[in-house]
Amino acid sequence: MKSFRTEIENPVVEKDIIELEEKIRRFKDGSIDEEKFRSLRLARGVYGQRQPGVQMIRIKLPYGKVTTNQLLRIADVADKYSTGRLHITTRQDIQIHYVDLDHTPALWAELEKNEVTLREACGNTVRNVTASETAGIDPGEPFDVSPYAQAVFEYFLRNPIGQEMGRKFKVSFSGTDADTGLSYMHDLGFIAKINDGIRGFKVMLGGGLGSQPRHADTLYEFLPSDKIIPLMETVIRVFDRYGERKSRAKARMKFLLKEMGVNRFKDLLKAEQKAVPTQSYAIHFERYPKITVAQRQTPQIHIANQDAFKQWQVTNIISQKQKGYVAIGIKVSLGDFYTETARKLAKLVQEYAASEIRLTLRQNILIPFVKEELIPLFYQELKKLGFADVGYNKALDITACPGTDTCNLGIASSTGIAEKLESLIANEYPQYANNPDVVIKISGCMNACGQHTMAHIGFQGMSIRTKEKLVAPALQVLLGGGNHGNGKGTFADKVVKIPSKRGPDALRLILDDFEANGKGKRFEEYYAERGEHYFYDFLKHLSNIDNLAQDDFIDWGSTEKYKKEIGIGECAGVIVDLVATLFLESHEKIEKAEKEIENGKWAASIYYSYQSMVNAAKALLTAEKTKTNTHASIISDFDQLFVKSGKVIFENDFERLVLQLNTNRPSENFAKSYLVQAKLVLTRLEEHRKMELEHA
Repeated sequence: MKSFRTEIENPVVEKDIIELEEKIRRFKDGSIDEEKFRSLRLARGVYGQRQPGVQMIRIKLPYGKVTTNQLLRIADVADKYSTGRLHITTRQDIQIHYVDLDHTPALWAELEKNEVTLREACGNTVRNVTASETAGIDPGEPFDVSPYAQAVFEYFLRNPIGQEMGRKFKVSFSGTDADTGLSYMHDLGFIAKINDGIRGFKVMLGGGLGSQPRHADTLYEFLPSDKIIPLMETVIRVFDRYGERKSRAKARMKFLLKEMGVNRFKDLLKAEQKAVPTQSYAIHFERYPKITVAQRQTPQIHIANQDAFKQWQVTNIISQKQKGYVAIGIKVSLGDFYTETARKLAKLVQEYAASEIRLTLRQNILIPFVKEELIPLFYQELKKLGFADVGYNKALDITACPGTDTCNLGIASSTGIAEKLESLIANEYPQYANNPDVVIKISGCMNACGQHTMAHIGFQGMSIRTKEKLVAPALQVLLGGGNHGNGKGTFADKVVKIPSKRGPDALRLILDDFEANGKGKRFEEYYAERGEHYFYDFLKHLSNIDNLAQDDFIDWGSTEKYKKEIGIGECAGVIVDLVATLFLESHEKIEKAEKEIENGKWAASIYYSYQSMVNAAKALLTAEKTKTNTHASIISDFDQLFVKSGKVIFENDFERLVLQLNTNRPSENFAKSYLVQAKLVLTRLEEHRKMELEHA
């Protein structure tokens, strides 16, 4: 692989990118185990794709904010290293596909020239911080949550406590009680509140989607804003230590909360507080960049089709609290658009708005700070780009993950059925173009990247097997989910599984029944009144697989017979000694701990020392074929198997030594003494391993 060096001014970022290039080289020559390389790669936004030999790159865009210069840079990168297609995710990121692994360091370096990062966009990290798309402009918001989302992003980026957790950690901010940030389905969700003139948040903890969705618990009804970062750090520390690491299916925060309960979790938070660098972290919202709106003369625009223009205004214009301005919603079908369109959009927003867009949780684009008199101009120009479709955030606006198009985990097509259902609604139920009360979401598998479990009408990709052992694509139909606001929501019921090609029939039946019997109710009220059993009986005939036609064995968007399969695996590498790899990582943690002491970052150094000791202990336990499910179990099991048995000698027990990190404040003296102890642990454990191998 050709050697690569960056021209990035920030030395921390430059080091990151060079490290990725070096690890790619070491992985390819067999020096790094595939699993360890995958972990490092994912934490840098590089995700294996269903197609062999190429990667999906996820670009991390906190709370969906993208400047026009950043969008232009992303377009250039997508053209140079990919296919020119951009995909907006349900977490306000942008993904590009079909990227050669060797090109990822150079791609990242080019993005960083406009302060766009890949860091922690994937992997077992703090993922992209999401927020209400209307943050800063919503007439009902007590304050703009954008500065707080930005502060959380900056604080936890590269923070050692969130780099190697058992699973990913997701955070959201909602600007109002409407909870458009969906706090109830996040590991941590914050809803803006003002109490006695003090800015703060209602805090939700332990929500999640997937095959076992869980509604978040209310951790605090009100927490002052200067406490949210110390709280989040404490939560992540506890999750990192007690969260499951072996079984991915049980490794999310929601399972830890379910297992120990909120009160026990609160006790652990209290015990961890001393280790947090600060008990109060003021977020200076007044320093958040001010909006500058372009000053241009208003051109005279003639709109020929006034009816279409008026309909678009009804569904796609959003009121702003700033007088004289509106926001324009762009319905981006399936979240996909191309670089040519992106560039033209960026130029339009630069010239006539505030040089900023927001990506939304429903895979759309919002342009804030458009002068009211410029609405005709934007309609005309967006229409030229194919970006003037009606139905922004309405029933016609279906959310879908990439599914079997590119994702390794996809079981059945989500984009194909989404296109069919959008066409069906547009042609047969045109009144739903202006209906915000029916939300339809589709995922290609149970992991719920398309958020189908919280939709009014949801579809999940599956497969079915006939008596003759033939396999066909299928859809699980889910009904009755919904967001009720202020941290409350309902997850959809799994009603019936049907062949994929009958998805349109299912939607017709549901909408026809809603039209006939809804009686003006919201969809979730109508569903709750009629109940799951009613809909099972109503749709059951669609589940019959005794009469499948040839077409039923071909998935949406495909011409070939369906095969249930996980996409071809990622780049193969020579598997090396896992125990040796763990010791190598322990040395790397020591080096990082030393570096952070040089930088005066005591808390970061302490955490690296802690990780070094746990990794070293894990190495010996792995050699003994002992389970290493959580950090807490690694520490206690090492005590039992190695220290109390006399195999490894320490003055005190291992647990007391390691957990000094949460009984001491992160001072310079403690950071230095803890590092000395970490080095001693690593030396002693490596000596024990060497002795074992010599006598094996």
